[in-house]
Amino acid sequence: MARYLAQIVVMGVQVVGRAFARALRQEFAASKAAAEARGRSGQQSAAATTISGMSLQEAQQILNVSTLSPEEIQQSYEHLFKVNDKTVGGSFYLQSKVVRAKERLVDELGFQKQDGPPSQDQQQQQRPNPET
Repeated sequence: MARYLAQIVVMGVQVVGRAFARALRQEFAASKAAAEARGRSGQQSAAATTISGMSLQEAQQILNVSTLSPEEIQQSYEHLFKVNDKTVGGSFYLQSKVVRAKERLVDELGFQKQDGPPSQDQQQQQRPNPET
């Protein structure tokens, strides 16, 4: 009887161990694929998150913006900065979070511009001047 019980326990441990190993391999593959998808801009974004101490999603939540458009960011920043001004009964802590969120989003916009196709101005700067 004890022998059968031990066999059942061993089989159960083997099944759980295989399932755990398979799940771990899948998670590793998904993580690797996500890292490759982010590419170079993902590395810069991760560095900015580390430096600022705020993730891109957190910054978007603080400023209540869904897209990274400079106009929307600036409009939301100005409104929240005024609302949280200490002279009108606001919180200095919240005001500083709004400032940090704007800085983080502006950094992200800069990374996206670096990774995007060169603009007309950048193309003209890269061309040698034929007159000289």
